[in-house]
Amino acid sequence: MKRFMFLLLSMSQSVWVLAQVESVTISGVVKDNAGSGLPYVNLVLLAGRDRAFVAGTVTNDDGRYTLSGVKPGNYFLEASYVGYKNQEQAILVGKLSAFLDLGILPLEEDVTALGEVVVEGTREAVAETLDKKTFSVADNVNQSGGSLLQVMQNLPGVTVNQEGTILLRGSERVAVLIDGKQTALTGFGNQRGLDNIPASAIERIEIINNPSAKYDANGNAGIINIIYKKNVAEGLNGKAGLTLGAGALWIKKGNYPGMRPQYQVTPKVNPSLSLNYRKGKSNIFLQADNLYTKTLNKNEFVDRYYENGDTIRQQTVRNRTTNIVTGKAGIDWYKDEFNTFTLSGLFSSEKILDEGDEPFFNGDLSESLRLWQFLEDELKTTVTATAAWQHKYKQPGRSFNSGFNYTFHREDEKYFFTNVMPTFTGQDAFKLISDENVFDVNADYIQPLKYGRFETGLKFRYRFIPTNMQFIPGENSPLDTTAGGWADYSELIPAAYGAYVFENKTFELEAGLRVEYVKIFYDVNPYHVTYKSDGYDYTQPFPNLRVAYKINTNQTLSFFYNRRVDRPNE
Repeated sequence: MKRFMFLLLSMSQSVWVLAQVESVTISGVVKDNAGSGLPYVNLVLLAGRDRAFVAGTVTNDDGRYTLSGVKPGNYFLEASYVGYKNQEQAILVGKLSAFLDLGILPLEEDVTALGEVVVEGTREAVAETLDKKTFSVADNVNQSGGSLLQVMQNLPGVTVNQEGTILLRGSERVAVLIDGKQTALTGFGNQRGLDNIPASAIERIEIINNPSAKYDANGNAGIINIIYKKNVAEGLNGKAGLTLGAGALWIKKGNYPGMRPQYQVTPKVNPSLSLNYRKGKSNIFLQADNLYTKTLNKNEFVDRYYENGDTIRQQTVRNRTTNIVTGKAGIDWYKDEFNTFTLSGLFSSEKILDEGDEPFFNGDLSESLRLWQFLEDELKTTVTATAAWQHKYKQPGRSFNSGFNYTFHREDEKYFFTNVMPTFTGQDAFKLISDENVFDVNADYIQPLKYGRFETGLKFRYRFIPTNMQFIPGENSPLDTTAGGWADYSELIPAAYGAYVFENKTFELEAGLRVEYVKIFYDVNPYHVTYKSDGYDYTQPFPNLRVAYKINTNQTLSFFYNRRVDRPNE
């Protein structure tokens, strides 16, 4: 009887453990005193311990909202809306249910009459305008020790797949900018670079779902603009930080025989430094971060059963060590009240070491059928140089901006494969060097009007990418050495745009047109057995239209049209 009770208790505990969830989806509805749903209410989820920003969203037209990917714990849900009193609700997110319905969150109209108003406070964690949403990262202590990719996983409308690719509204065709410019640090078409940027270096993130003609035409799903921190206060200002973490404190399941050990007590170390000195007409700034992590990237077990009675047992283990050094420095020179010159540079170095073991055994693990091992040694280096001039006119809002931006990005990758079979051991290798050079020159003019503004500008881009691949076969190698060789890719894009913005009490309008000429050329090793040199060019218009009808002060009906282009590898 005692043995039966012990077994029953053990089974109950196992079921309880399996029922726990790692993330929860929270939903609810925000209504006013009359019971009507309130649209576009800002909702911010704050950590219960330090009130750090965790996630944010806005309500839909019916006042409903959803916050996904919330980890179990104590939180505060804060709702804010113009003309209504802020409302705060304490939330307990448990581990036993994947979905929580918080019901109705009422907001009360703020009808207090004030004789004097003094505004002081901080920027809202989430701000929304007609063309974009802005999320503050600077005060997010909860995620300051992680990467920018980890922060973006909590943004509404943004998801990250298993390969680290950003999806905006379900599409991976996203253009990623840094301070309004596309650079190789985030990758042209390779959004994994977001995992190379420490979150502590970022001020805010802008998500532009319907870009205007001012932006490049690539990025069908929209644009993500990452704004680095920059302090312009007088005198010497600085901030230093250190974030430490550790995971994988125990092994859930041990390795099969003959394998390299799994990473344990995986550390995370992120020191950061931000300095700014402003005196007179000069402002000097420096931002530096180092992010060191060890992770057990994969540990999977697979058993295969065959009709003849054979069993094949397989394990896949991948250990990863990453060290990312990022630094940004520059100077602003305020020549006078109308002219500002900026010189800045950015450096990033990412070192990745991946070690993987994949053994194949018989059913009782007494015979090794095959052991496949690999080592990936990858070094990514990025250097960006920027020069900019801004001229302001006496008329407020009227300005002329011009700039030059150069980005160099090198990917130096080496792969080593060891294939241990019962009768032989093969050792293969693969090497790749790719240098990306991007030159951007732009000029933009803004003219305020009585009921809006007019914008126009020019941009010229030249992009050149030489690559070289080498396949080094070992014994009984499956590698095709003729697949390697050198190849050069070049891209030339001059563009011009114009945009008009109009607003009155009833309507809002933004109409624009961008025209781009694109010339692409591939120069391939003439002796290559598969690929040949090729190229093409085209000229295309890219219009955009945004119309909004203001039904009343709380309701707006909007229509958007945007023509974009899906360029390969961008």
